[in-house]
Amino acid sequence: MKKNFLSATLMVVFMLTATNSRAQSWADLLNKDNISKVVNAITGNTETIDMTGTWSYKSSAVEFESDNLLMKAGGAAAATMAENKLNEQLSKIGIKDGQMSFTFNADSTFTSTVGKKTLKGTYSYNASTKQVDLKYLRLLNLHAKVNCSSNSLELLFNSDKLLKLMAFIGSKSNSTALKTVSSLADNYDGMMLGFELAK
Repeated sequence: MKKNFLSATLMVVFMLTATNSRAQSWADLLNKDNISKVVNAITGNTETIDMTGTWSYKSSAVEFESDNLLMKAGGAAAATMAENKLNEQLSKIGIKDGQMSFTFNADSTFTSTVGKKTLKGTYSYNASTKQVDLKYLRLLNLHAKVNCSSNSLELLFNSDKLLKLMAFIGSKSNSTALKTVSSLADNYDGMMLGFELAK
């Protein structure tokens, strides 16, 4: 049984080698995150993630809900353009590299900081949907898709939810920035917008 499992694991690793253009070396391919994905794919287990710790904003994040929608929007160039535009608008309300962070605690509480503004709330992660529910006291309740590795975390929102969050946590009020992000989302149906954070 163990031999069959090992053979299946190695086969999946080799398939990943052929299809994963981002793996630059065996060390990249056999890192903890990739091995975890392979084992979960074979065993059918839902991947659990560890969000605890402090995550600092690095850049905006854009993801299309499907490859088909991405191609309709114009492919990778459209995603890059959307990220650049979102970076520009986020910076106008104080969300930029080194100015925003999220701290997720083991007791399901979290703190988000933008500039000198700090807000607290609670969170819960659903492993089957890969979504986190963020509750800022009783003022704001948001769902975000989570892409997480050991040193990188993406929080991706539907555009209307991101606009609410931007208005709520932004250190400056800038209605022009919010309108621009809204029009950006309108131009690309099926696009999720959010933050790329690093530990």
